[in-house]
Amino acid sequence: MTATERSAEVLTAATSAFAESGYAATKTDDIARRAGVSQPYVIRLFGTKQQLFLAVLDQVCGRIEELFRAGATQAAPDASPKDRLDSLGSHFGDHFLTDRNLPRVFLQGIAAASEPAIGENIRDHFGRLYNLAKELTGATTYEVRRFFGTGMLLIDLTALQVTDIDDADTPPWATEILTNLGEDGI
Repeated sequence: MTATERSAEVLTAATSAFAESGYAATKTDDIARRAGVSQPYVIRLFGTKQQLFLAVLDQVCGRIEELFRAGATQAAPDASPKDRLDSLGSHFGDHFLTDRNLPRVFLQGIAAASEPAIGENIRDHFGRLYNLAKELTGATTYEVRRFFGTGMLLIDLTALQVTDIDDADTPPWATEILTNLGEDGI
């Protein structure tokens, strides 16, 4: 296996571990075990646990950016800003929210924002994603703010594992939120 492939395996293992345990509670030993490498190898690849977490956040937020760009290409050239936002949101929901680890890592990044380097990283990513959504759609600040509010709600529901309205175990309140999500223009 090449160093690039091994590094990708470590990132995948780290994504899963950080999604489950958060930044503070995750140990590099656990990540190494999941990746099938030694803990010193993980440190050699990424330097510190914090640098590894930042690499995972970069990958997760890069995925959101890719999905926004892809969603924008699916909207009709003459689509309204709302229709463009809907296209971004649909693509995001279909591809990002289906892997529970990605939304959970995003939330872990927000939760660890009191760490200066992590806070700077997640704030930078969030701002870039907000500006990208505005740029790709031509939507107003109000429309993009509502779009992000809905997106964060969906990330929360995904992390809570209550996004399947056909599942009998999904609480009624979650079913109501999910069923009526588009009724008030969100």
